[in-house]
Amino acid sequence: MNWWLLAGVPVTSFVVALSGALMPGPLLTLTVGEAARRGFWAGPLIIVGHALLELALVLLLLAGVGVWLHRPVVLGLVGVVGAGLLVWMGVGLLKASRHSRLNFDPQTASGLHPILAGVFLSAANPYWLIWWLTIGLGYVLFSMTYGVLGVALFFIGHILADFAWYTLVSGAVAQGRRFISDRLYRGFLAACGVFLFAFGGYFGIQGVNFLLNS
Repeated sequence: MNWWLLAGVPVTSFVVALSGALMPGPLLTLTVGEAARRGFWAGPLIIVGHALLELALVLLLLAGVGVWLHRPVVLGLVGVVGAGLLVWMGVGLLKASRHSRLNFDPQTASGLHPILAGVFLSAANPYWLIWWLTIGLGYVLFSMTYGVLGVALFFIGHILADFAWYTLVSGAVAQGRRFISDRLYRGFLAACGVFLFAFGGYFGIQGVNFLLNS
């Protein structure tokens, strides 16, 4: 077993997930609204719901891997499509890093418990499912080469990124202060964009290799 590559699984998983979490979207809007209404713990509870849904999806992906997914042509296509999506996300992050601002104004809150709100809002987001059927699936297949430990490290790194970012946002809203300046936020976006370009290239190379060997 290549321990260096295994150690890289949770690290790269964390950065890729953080790249997605940083972009404003429905879950961020919900977190701001719920944190203003309920306080600090709204953010972590929303991500608990989000994590439960993602864990269920990972288990479903694992259940299908043994049947037909673990084939060179499938691995190759997933790698190439996932690489394209990563590069596209990288471009989006670099563009966003030029003008994006964090909006901490409490605008949206739901009448649901934060855990349930995290589940339902994640499931209702088409982009979330597309991400998991491309990049997420490719990562599950890659981490499976290290067995259950590899998949567990991938999921831990992935979900820790969500917890870290949304907990920070929830705390900032609950305290009524901005812990992150717009300049620093844009720097995060730019750094993640560059990382996604590099990681997308790696994904693409692996995908092409699988296709050539299929």
